[in-house]
Amino acid sequence: MARTVKVAPMEMVPNPRYDYVPLPERAVYDWPGGKRLAVCLCNNIEWFSYLTGLGSDHTASGAAQTTRNYAWRDYGNRIGLWYLFDLLDEVDVPASHNVNAAVLDAAPQIVARILERGDEVIGHGRTNSERQDGMGEAEERALIADTTDAIIRHFGAAPAGWLGPYVVQSPHTADLLREAGYTYTLDLPADDQPFRLRTRTGPLLSVPYSIELNDSPALVFRHHTAREFEAMMIDQFDEMLHQSRRYPLVYTAVLHPFVIGQPFRLRALRRALAHILKHRDDIWLTTPGAVAAHVSSLPEGVVP
Repeated sequence: MARTVKVAPMEMVPNPRYDYVPLPERAVYDWPGGKRLAVCLCNNIEWFSYLTGLGSDHTASGAAQTTRNYAWRDYGNRIGLWYLFDLLDEVDVPASHNVNAAVLDAAPQIVARILERGDEVIGHGRTNSERQDGMGEAEERALIADTTDAIIRHFGAAPAGWLGPYVVQSPHTADLLREAGYTYTLDLPADDQPFRLRTRTGPLLSVPYSIELNDSPALVFRHHTAREFEAMMIDQFDEMLHQSRRYPLVYTAVLHPFVIGQPFRLRALRRALAHILKHRDDIWLTTPGAVAAHVSSLPEGVVP
């Protein structure tokens, strides 16, 4: 007769930074102008080290740096980003830019164009050739400081928001960001509304950032076509506009110039934006920083 072996149940460990609060149990509030859907275009401006550090490849996830994938990424800074800037100017839409600090000294023309447009700059580490989730606390604190100092030097003000390279955190990231003066992070794709995170020195806001409506994982690693991404942008927008009759929501479309800046994909983005902008009067076209600032003006307890 076979013996029955009792296995102890796995101990479930929750994220200690926030609680489970389902959407229907939250307070309802408006964005500026009485709008219920905030729309943010989140662009990533990244810089890689040539043949050293982490790479990114359109043929294999996690591939090392090669001359080919370095050049492919560099297309975004040399060509695709400028196409994207021109498109955003044409349709008169603000954007935020998650910026690797290494870009700022290497490509001052990019700094000048962002300043000209008045877009928001968000800290995105020193380079995407490294990631912070494997760093010790002192090393990660230095990475955040280096990034912050570079943005202050080039833009005259510290960024309010942070997105970690590869959208990852260490156990200390939220604490270190709060202590460095950041007020919000985009690292947690857990929600369509902002929510507060606990840190050892006070709250840090989590602002929505999509890893689904995101051209890099969708087009590069899941091999969706440009037209499929266009349909994703439109369907996500239409459904969120419908849902926003009941809830205040944040729609984010995440872009990378080396991906979306390819002309055939830019054409698809152009069509998707034309659809969204037909509803310009019904939405709040904004940036994550403005979303965070509006939330900070709400009464205590409105945002979980």
